[in-house]
Amino acid sequence: MKYCINMMSRADSVQGQGVASAYKEQVALVENGLSDRFYVTYNSKKPGNINHYHTVNFPFYLSISRAKRKGSTVGYVHFLPETLEQSLKLPKLFKKVFYKYLLSFYGRMDYLVTVNPYFIDRLAAYGIDRSKVTYIPNFVNENDFFPFSKEEKTAARQKYGLDPNKFTVVCAGQLQTRKGVFDFVECAKRLPDIQFLWAGGFSFGKITDGYAEIEKIVANPPKNLVFPGIVARDEMNTIYNLGDVMFLPSFEELFPMTILEAMNCNILLLLRDIPIYEAILFNYYVKEPDLDGFVRALKRLATDPAFYEKAQADAWRGHLFYNREHVLSMWDAFYTRVMDEQSKKQAHTK
Repeated sequence: MKYCINMMSRADSVQGQGVASAYKEQVALVENGLSDRFYVTYNSKKPGNINHYHTVNFPFYLSISRAKRKGSTVGYVHFLPETLEQSLKLPKLFKKVFYKYLLSFYGRMDYLVTVNPYFIDRLAAYGIDRSKVTYIPNFVNENDFFPFSKEEKTAARQKYGLDPNKFTVVCAGQLQTRKGVFDFVECAKRLPDIQFLWAGGFSFGKITDGYAEIEKIVANPPKNLVFPGIVARDEMNTIYNLGDVMFLPSFEELFPMTILEAMNCNILLLLRDIPIYEAILFNYYVKEPDLDGFVRALKRLATDPAFYEKAQADAWRGHLFYNREHVLSMWDAFYTRVMDEQSKKQAHTK
């Protein structure tokens, strides 16, 4: 017997956000890897044996009660109030109502999945039973993200107006204060001999935190910094391969898809030293606490071949750790447990 997983998502309604990428990868992984026991429906009004909510849209909230009568509900935790606080500028009353709604959505789920174990404690602090939270990391398909040859990299840099021979730093993500945009720009100013590129835009328009100030920078960036805007997902492999370094100076994250995508492309990582990465990235990345540290690290990466090669090898080890089979086995075990516990409950009520 095959069980139905009804995937509930509106992540594709907003361009340029990692939630949509994570959703597509997870669904494809399940469809291709677990098809012997599960089949997938999308936003079906008919509940499945498992109803997996990837986004928290209000119509989905209204469907929870019916879904729980027919099967089990699973919620994907992509953000919490504190992550939204540093991403969007919202009226105080709206924030208060939405944060309460968000936590209510999570609280009504039978199970929750988070891409970072760090968030299990944060969810518990909001009064959510930690025993119903499972950690399963994100995953990126090697067919979509892979290293370019030297010739392909040169052609890609020429396409984006970059010097093929200059040390190049890339970042991908929404343009917002939380992502560390201002530190990225300042690094470009302090390191004029290095070229920088940030792929991404204002996915949520003018309510984006830091919108007005960042918009001015995008309109008149330093000469060695390029902002190509929101880039289609099928072009993102090229974006990562432009770089010698993937530099993401975010202040707050869960498990950015951009990190996994860059590692798949054999691009080393320079990240801000924040606790969120410790349980998922181990020693696969170069970390610095602040702007001065970022500048020092980039200078060394550009001039010290041994340091660079070690950092690149570390990132590749991270790519190998988060491989398809490892993550698929975690989803297999999780969905199997959900169905086993569901069967026990149904047997108990008969």
